[in-house]
Amino acid sequence: MTGLRFGYGTNGFSNHRLDDALDVIAGLGYQGVALTLDHHHLDPFDAHLARHVRTVGQRLGELGLGVVIETGARFLLDKWHKHAPTLLDDEPGPRLDFLRRAVRIGADLGAEAVSFWAGVRPPGVPAEEAWRRLVGGCAEVLAAAEGAEMMLGFEPEPGMLVESMADWERLRADLGAPVRFGLTLDIGHCRCLEPVPADECVRLAAGSLVNVQIDDMVRGVHEHLEFGQGEVDFPPVMRALADIGYGGLVAVELPRHSHAAPSVARDSLAFLREAEQRSLDRFQEVS
Repeated sequence: MTGLRFGYGTNGFSNHRLDDALDVIAGLGYQGVALTLDHHHLDPFDAHLARHVRTVGQRLGELGLGVVIETGARFLLDKWHKHAPTLLDDEPGPRLDFLRRAVRIGADLGAEAVSFWAGVRPPGVPAEEAWRRLVGGCAEVLAAAEGAEMMLGFEPEPGMLVESMADWERLRADLGAPVRFGLTLDIGHCRCLEPVPADECVRLAAGSLVNVQIDDMVRGVHEHLEFGQGEVDFPPVMRALADIGYGGLVAVELPRHSHAAPSVARDSLAFLREAEQRSLDRFQEVS
């Protein structure tokens, strides 16, 4: 079994400078980083963005870290409203601009994927209209990604217009099943709402999976938990990722744990490595 490539999300290091966060993540032994573009971590609207991107790219290279770009910053586009605007709003222009910038930054950093999501359907917007807006917006982001030769990882998110793998499959079909429109799969979300176990979600995603976020969760509650505090059975997930030949990052997604980021990141990596070893032990037992 080839070893999985574990990473850590910078949204779980929001109290650290980006360079310090990268140092800690690499120093603990992670092989990659899920970099959330935000006002304090590589601001995509900074006047000196090109210089900052070069600096971050050089640092990632020095530390040997792979990178995926995440776009879930809470108040980057609207100081009053979390995650606003989305592709579903009346005026999605700022979101489209942000996602195009994310694609360019990802290309400049040699990122493995740029990850994004649908958003919550705004009050008063019919479901059919929201879906039409989503498909149109994704098509625009896809055009930018194709021009930059960048993979997109679209993430189903509980409570959003696209919240399940089935929703993602419908969206991908409506876009014409483009090669660069892949799937970001959050393992905790699988336990939260998918009808099959998390490892089966992984197997169903084979061939489309470009980005994995990993965390623990309980059924029906969208709360990212530290490993061992939820209901996910992780060794089968590791086995499934190995079996489908997934080679991308498996990045810890704990955005509410920045207050204890170094210790949480250390414990998380130890847990994941143990789960991976247990998956190998189980495989050898049945071979």
